Amino acid sequence: MSNWPADGLILLAGMAIGATSIGGVAVVPVLSGIGGVTLPQAIAASSLAFLPTGLLGWCVACREAKVWHKSWPLHIAALIGALAGATAVHSLPPGAARIGLALLTAASGLYGLASASASASVSAAAAASTAPERPMPGQAALFALGLGVGFASALSGTGGPVLLLPLLILWRAPTVTAVAAAMAIQLPVAVAASAAHMLAGQLPVALGVQTGVILLAGAWTGRLVMRRLPGRALRLGTSLCLIAVAGWYGLSHWSP
Repeated sequence: MSNWPADGLILLAGMAIGATSIGGVAVVPVLSGIGGVTLPQAIAASSLAFLPTGLLGWCVACREAKVWHKSWPLHIAALIGALAGATAVHSLPPGAARIGLALLTAASGLYGLASASASASVSAAAAASTAPERPMPGQAALFALGLGVGFASALSGTGGPVLLLPLLILWRAPTVTAVAAAMAIQLPVAVAASAAHMLAGQLPVALGVQTGVILLAGAWTGRLVMRRLPGRALRLGTSLCLIAVAGWYGLSHWSP
């Protein structure tokens, strides 16, 4: 793909990932809506593109939070779920996949708005500080969660954190453990989904590698920007952009 508008928007998505941890969900809408790639090919390329960031997230999470021994059923199940989800992509009606992805993008933006607003509210912060944290779910629950998150992530071409982190936060899991588990789940999802697309002969390797390089460059830049700008402003801006992308991508399904 040689499409400067699409490349620029993917770079911005990478910057959003680096600065706010959200934004990766916009990659597939950009590839298919602006890059001119078919939706299944865009999902497959996105899965491969998240492999480098997934490896980095796995290493950081395992080193800093010792996440593997706490949540290994989650990641084993994510492998299985992602294999099934990536296999189902090529038989899913394009219209249903497009609307589902638009809804997921909008939900990610709304979650970002809600979390940014809560962090700015003194009363919300006080309430959060008094709410007791709960241990991570048991192994059976983690396995079921991994199956669902892996399947939905591979089906939509997203990395995994956009689905897993809100669920663990709602569970009131320890924040450090929840963030680490969400970072680490990118790797099994990306590996399994990419393998399934490759076995099906539907993996656009060149596009996936190109997209991954752009995302990495954007994420690196986003980390630098994060240190210079208010985090809440970055999160609000990214969330509003995601909602706008969701609206455009969903409505374009009915455009002539």
